[in-house]
Amino acid sequence: MEPLNRVEGLVAPLDRSNVDTDAIIPKQFLKSIHRTGFGPNLFDEWRYLDEGQPGQDCSDRPLNTDFVLNQPRYEGASILLARENFGCGSSREHAPWALADFGFRVLIAPSFADIFYNNCSKNGILPVVLPAETVQSLFMATWAHEGYCLTVDLPGQRVITPEGEQHSFDIDPHRKHMLVEGLDEIGLTLEHADEIRAYEQQRRQVTPWLFTDVEPV
Repeated sequence: MEPLNRVEGLVAPLDRSNVDTDAIIPKQFLKSIHRTGFGPNLFDEWRYLDEGQPGQDCSDRPLNTDFVLNQPRYEGASILLARENFGCGSSREHAPWALADFGFRVLIAPSFADIFYNNCSKNGILPVVLPAETVQSLFMATWAHEGYCLTVDLPGQRVITPEGEQHSFDIDPHRKHMLVEGLDEIGLTLEHADEIRAYEQQRRQVTPWLFTDVEPV
């Protein structure tokens, strides 16, 4: 995964509560287990006026021009501002895959569904929990100022507004380490490759019969 330290990006405001994972990436797109290619179908039922299908070319599909991500002022946003309980519903990991493939690195909301929150950090997305009143003030600023950007400093655990106002957020140290270093669970394991090899060598000496090739019958 790409390391995540400091994100300075355009903010897109998704003014909906209880956004579930089926809205983030509808069920018909779950047939693929590849982590990429889901961006065009992010919020598919809200972005388009027709029903999308896997493998479909989305470039000519009719757009819902009222949907926030179809508005030109939010094109290229890397920070998604959302309401409470974002990512509820099923535990599909395709939801953060779609958000990441679209280009979002940071999500800011008053609360997230637990499994979705965990899946985000495992896939290079930082979910930031801020008080509801703070999130509301960020919504107001985003609506009022076209091109509104925020700076999210993960090592410093703070969200910084263009005016210099800082909002601190909490994050588990282990989760923070994985995001800053760009590690998934396999990458985290490989950080201990030397210790793993040393353990295997020790086991080979203590229980050599476990490492002996068995002659086929």
